[in-house]
Amino acid sequence: MKRLALSSLSLALLGAAGAAHAQSSVTLYGTIDTAITFVHNANPAGQNQWSVGNASNGDLSGSRWGLKGQEDLGGGLKAIFQLENGFNPSTGALGQGSRLFGRQAYVGLTGDQTGTVTLGRQYDPLVDLVQGITADNYFGSAFATVGDVDNYDNSSRTNNAVKYVSPVFSGLQVEGMYAFGGVAGSTGSGQTWSAAAAYNNGPFSIAAGYFVADNPSVNGLARPSTTSGSGWGGTSDGTFDGSLVNLGYQSAKSINIARVAGQYVIGPMTFGAGYSNSQYKADGQSAFASTEKFNTGQGFFNYQLSPALLLGVGYSYTKSSGDTDGTYHQVSVGADYNLSKRTDVYLVGAYQHASGETLNADGTGMVAAQASIGSYGYGGTNTQELVSLGLRHKF
Repeated sequence: MKRLALSSLSLALLGAAGAAHAQSSVTLYGTIDTAITFVHNANPAGQNQWSVGNASNGDLSGSRWGLKGQEDLGGGLKAIFQLENGFNPSTGALGQGSRLFGRQAYVGLTGDQTGTVTLGRQYDPLVDLVQGITADNYFGSAFATVGDVDNYDNSSRTNNAVKYVSPVFSGLQVEGMYAFGGVAGSTGSGQTWSAAAAYNNGPFSIAAGYFVADNPSVNGLARPSTTSGSGWGGTSDGTFDGSLVNLGYQSAKSINIARVAGQYVIGPMTFGAGYSNSQYKADGQSAFASTEKFNTGQGFFNYQLSPALLLGVGYSYTKSSGDTDGTYHQVSVGADYNLSKRTDVYLVGAYQHASGETLNADGTGMVAAQASIGSYGYGGTNTQELVSLGLRHKF
């Protein structure tokens, strides 16, 4: 009798565990994206460069692997999590500052009627709602803003963040995020906050948002220049890809970004346009004297030539003002061919011309503006050309 009772209890517990497991799921996923890239005028000496892969952002997609899952808590409420690692497939090295889960790491709750709250290292609302209707969503870094000064190519992620995403109401969705700076005695020091909204109605989509990342003081002393170490230390990663477009502004008091984008789909054709205003604000601890502003206008046209082949062309114009006076024109082209649902090959290219002046690396003097295509981070002469032939696989 005792043995039978224990067996019955064991079966009941196993059944309960099986039922709970059926209401939960964990998914392993990933993307491996690498390319053979040629850059003309890859440095100020005008030298050319051949390479395999790109250590920072990849081409169409940053390489990654991750785990994501959910548990049904009942009443339409679910617990969710996501852990996402970034890496360089050419070397196997970790990305995002050698973090194990540098792309994303968060846990949260989601409800069909109430929306989603998540806590951890995350993308900001501009990335979530605006980036998806830009050319970067289709063709990646070669179509991105010069130096990624407006985080067009998702260079920055935010630590210590609490984010809320609303349900979709008649095509409208809103999102807000706040990241705690964690500085004792100074609540706002090092904080990040952002908000965005998106509206989708059939073929038409539009989204806009605002992002502010604070750079905390360093014991009341001047923030270090890039020659002695990074001057950026906020909860967000910053928007510095290594080129001289904005490298001299790492000691900024804050980075403020406003972005708006829209797209319209007509059969196989997609038309898109966007505008951003990025401000690197100065204070008494900054190496530079006055706020630097980057105004960028962009447009693109995609054509789905066949179910497997997507073609695209884009143009980007960036004008800096305030601390310096630089102008950047960039033309980009791309083709992406799907070999299967998970594997595609692509060819992207871009040309950029720069004029005017920018800051040197430590933010203390003026130099001639360097062409630097998208977010690749190659600082060249006043012109630069790039061609990349790549292979991407998703699992």
